[in-house]
This record gives sequence, C-alpha cells and structure tokens, in this order.
Amino acid sequence: MLNYNSEEAQSSISKFEHMLKTNLIYFFDAQEFEDIVIHYLGFGENQLAKKALKMALEQHPSSHELMLLQSEIFILDEKYEMALDLLEYVEKINPFDEEIALQKASIASKKGDHKTSIKQLHQALNISEDPLEIWNLLGMEHLLSEEFKEASFFFKNCLDENPEDHPSLYNLLYCHEQLGQIEQAIACLNEVLEHDPYSEVAWLQLGKIFVKSEKIKEALSAFDYAIISDENFSGAYIEKGGLLESIGRSNEAIENYEFAMNTSDPTSFIYKCIGRCHENLGNFNLAKKFYFKSVQLEPSNEKSWESLILFFLNQKKYKKVKLYLDRALKSNSDSISLWKISLEFNTLTGKKERAIISCKKLIELGNYEPDLLIQLIDLFIENKQWVEAYKIGEEAFTDFPENRNIALRVAGCCLYLSRAKEGLYILSSFNINTSEQKLFNVLFPNFRKLLSNS
Repeated sequence: MLNYNSEEAQSSISKFEHMLKTNLIYFFDAQEFEDIVIHYLGFGENQLAKKALKMALEQHPSSHELMLLQSEIFILDEKYEMALDLLEYVEKINPFDEEIALQKASIASKKGDHKTSIKQLHQALNISEDPLEIWNLLGMEHLLSEEFKEASFFFKNCLDENPEDHPSLYNLLYCHEQLGQIEQAIACLNEVLEHDPYSEVAWLQLGKIFVKSEKIKEALSAFDYAIISDENFSGAYIEKGGLLESIGRSNEAIENYEFAMNTSDPTSFIYKCIGRCHENLGNFNLAKKFYFKSVQLEPSNEKSWESLILFFLNQKKYKKVKLYLDRALKSNSDSISLWKISLEFNTLTGKKERAIISCKKLIELGNYEPDLLIQLIDLFIENKQWVEAYKIGEEAFTDFPENRNIALRVAGCCLYLSRAKEGLYILSSFNINTSEQKLFNVLFPNFRKLLSNS
C-alpha cells in the first residue's frame, strides 16, 4: 500500500503536479504512476487520476497494473463493457492476478448479478494469499442475495481472523437474527468477549439481544458492562435509558440519557426521549421544554415534531396542535406519520375538508390501505358528496373486491346516484349480516325511500 506521507510518494506527486503547471513532460516509472493514480482516486480527484493514467499508459503501454487501474476507472464511470473487455485482455497476459477476478465480481455485483459475482470471488479466493477481504466480499454478496446461512459462514471467518472486526460482527449478528438463531448470536458474542472481555461493542449487542428476548435483568447487566468497558460510550447509555423507560423507570432513564449527552453532542433523539420521560412522570413543563429543544436542534426530524404535536394533542391544546402541525408539514411534507396525525386531528375536531386533504395526501404517498380508503369514502358520504364517494369506492372495490365494508359503501352511493340496479346487484352478491345492516342504515338513512322512488 502506498504511504502518502513517504518522501518518495510525495516527491512523485509534487513532480507530477509541477509538470501539469509548467506543461513540461517528465518521465515516471510504472510504479510511480500507479502510486500517483491511486493517490488521486483515494482523494476522489478522478479527473487528475485520469490525466495521470492517460500519460502513464502512453509511457508504459504494456503495464498490466496500469491497465487494471484503467478498468477500475471504467467501473467508476459505469462503463462496464469496456472494463470487461480490458480485463479479458489483461487476463491473457497475467491469468493469476486476483485483482482481475475481484473487478469482474464488482461489475457483476453492480449489475445485480450476485451469483456471477460470487463465482468470480471464489476464483479470486483460490488465487489469493490473503483471503480476509474476499471473505468479507463473499459475505456481502450472499447477504445481498438474502442467503443468510452462506453469508454468516464468511462473516464468521472474518471474525475468527480478527475479533475486533466490528462491521463483520454486525453483519454476522444480522444473519443470525434473520435466521432466528438467538443462541448462535449469543455464542458469537461470547467468543468475542473471551478474546476481549472489555469489548463495549460486544456487550452492547449482547444487551440488545437480551432486550429482544425480554431478559430485562440480563440486558441491564450487559449495558452496565458496556459502560464499564467504556464510560464514554454514549450508545450504551442510550440503550440502557430506552430499556429503563420501557419498564417504567423514567427517572433512571433520564439519568442515562443525560450521561449520553455528556459523552457526546446532544441530539434531537435524546432530547425527545428525555421529553417523553418527563411527560410520563407528569412533568409537563419540562416535557414541553425538551420537545422544543428536539425540534429546534433538527427541524427536519419528523419524529421530533410528532412527539411535540402528540404532546399538545394529549393536553387537548388544539390551537397549538394546529400551529405546530402546519409548521411540521412545511418541512416534512412527505411524512406519512405526520399526515396520519393530521387526519386524526382534523377528524377529531370536525374539520372534514382538511381531513379529506390528509386522506388524499396519504394515498398519494403510497399509503393505499382499505381502512384509509373507507375513511375517505365516509368523509365524502358525510358531506353528501356522492359522486366523489362513489369514484373512490369503485376504485377501492376493484382493488379490494373481497372487502365487504367497501362494497356496502359503493352500493349505498349507487342508490343516491339513481343507480339502484347496480347497488342492489352489489348487495345481492353477499348476505348482509346484522351488524352490516346497522352500519348501512347509519351511513344511508334514506335508502328505503330511495329504493321506493327507484
């Protein structure tokens, strides 16, 4: 690996940059050019890397290492076919270079062909003298293919080689979670802790598993050990605070959230958690103070707005709910959770037109669910907007033909639109039970008169 701080490397880079400024042509050996290109790629200066590589290939056209750098740049530019053609050519020159298989695997992965990528990675593994990186890549490809058992094998190899490889640990635990292998996950973490009893990351993950298994005492102990291992580990304080909050120990939860703020910069999430604890304790002024801090620190955080708005909704301070709901939706106009609160609030306060707008927005955002559609139909029915109710109902009935509640509403709307035959046909397609009959009478109180007129 190139040491960018070495005098040799810095000298090559300085010499190249001086050449660009003066338009002079200097000679560099292939290794120098390789180091210069890698340097620019490492710093994201791709145009300079391309300039250096163009000159390098002019001076050293037979260097397969430089050709591999060219194929890597083709991959970065998504010119996959050009990269593959060049790799095929280089492979004829040097068939035992693992980098060729690795780049082919990268191309296949970027194209979504994980099966081919895995095949190429195994070819590289057969050649490589250092399999650690390839194990990790194989694990990721199997993970992307949702082949969790195979992925766990390679991440376990990485972890056995390096117990402090936290990314591999997280991926391995994720695989065990997807496979429902709780005991295996615990065993894996215990192995890490045998190597390093003060691994705060392992203790934290162990605590999280105990939380999911509802082993509260064991989880609290694991979080305590994580804190003992690193007293500035804010993540452990937050997880412990969340657990204490969930079991009603709000004062202790606040203490842990405050410890977390003392070990790192305050976040809107922590302010929101402290606010929720104070609300649970009945400290409403303090709760409001922390909810406001949460929103002020991160105005685009929809969860912070949600907590503040629900706080005022629980307090029945509807003017404030409307004020902050409008502000929240200005900066989070695509938030499904905020639009759901808007629907709940406008329905509660009888603002039918606003409630209709909220329903339509939720549907527009992809929240296309029978209950929401029924709510929108009912709002139109209450407003006696029969055409609008029928249009929504007809579309919903097409998408959810087995939903009897939607069918009832469509049938009732037909009666009000002088389409009695259609309405009766829908009703006759299933036997209406007593509760459905009562609902129909409430929604369409004049249906008998309409039928007789028809």
